[in-house]
Amino acid sequence: MSCIFASRYLPWLTLLVSLVSGGKMKIVEEPNTFGLNSHLLAQGSRLQARVKPSPVSGPPHLARLAGKCFSYIESTYKYEFCPFHNVTQHEQSFRWNAYSGILGIWHEWEIHNNTFSVMWMREGDSCGNKNRQTKVLFTCGNSSKLARVSEPQTCVYSFTFETPLVCHKHSLLVYPVLSEKLQKEWDEIEQARYDELITEQGYKKMLKDLFEEAGFLKKVQAQTQEENTHTPRHQSLEQCTQDFDKQHAEIERLRSLLTQHNISYEAEPGRPETPLTPRPLTSRPSVLQDQHLRGDTGIVADV
Repeated sequence: MSCIFASRYLPWLTLLVSLVSGGKMKIVEEPNTFGLNSHLLAQGSRLQARVKPSPVSGPPHLARLAGKCFSYIESTYKYEFCPFHNVTQHEQSFRWNAYSGILGIWHEWEIHNNTFSVMWMREGDSCGNKNRQTKVLFTCGNSSKLARVSEPQTCVYSFTFETPLVCHKHSLLVYPVLSEKLQKEWDEIEQARYDELITEQGYKKMLKDLFEEAGFLKKVQAQTQEENTHTPRHQSLEQCTQDFDKQHAEIERLRSLLTQHNISYEAEPGRPETPLTPRPLTSRPSVLQDQHLRGDTGIVADV
């Protein structure tokens, strides 16, 4: 009986003696449970992503990285990179407000010179008046691992990810990944650029549209007509009347100016009181009627 009593209560007696004698206890445990939405986290403590990750895209051989996560520890922070999913940061500290959050959700590729150069993780946790974001550079390595982490700008992080999957010189090329249809479109764009039928600005815009269609870049949601309009809304009939009087006075001033310079003008049919349009001095047929390329403000032609 005495042996049972001693084995059961000896640890508690030891603890009590340690506390009374002023001895310090060292708590040996990891302060955080890592990973976005880990099943070990309490429901209320899980990280909440503001958007869903984009679909897996890019070189097909990199798709095998989806569903895996790679950790990197620097000082008191642990970073976790989950390709095609998210990037998280966890402060390994016993502070009551230790930071644990999302540095970015998989968004899109950055493409330069026919190469997938950077993986962008955007729409992370709020940081002042913007959201945290991370760019991930892929480099050749003997094993897949997160090699370096930095923060070159406030709340904009830079990761270097090493993997043998990109060691081949053609492993990050864009053109071979495209469908046959999009490859043909790219060929036509390159030919139009060579023939100087499009400007450099138009060339870049066409490629951007092509990469968006391929799913490599995130399509920008078109703004509604209401968001695009710059016409102010009138809060009352009085404001509307005042605005009309101002516009009418400006029209009369322009009419007088045109008359002083002997410039003829005519009103729109059926609307004599609306702003007048100067008569065109010359007219010429469109020189782009035979162009089969998609419309773009960058298209130029000799006239």
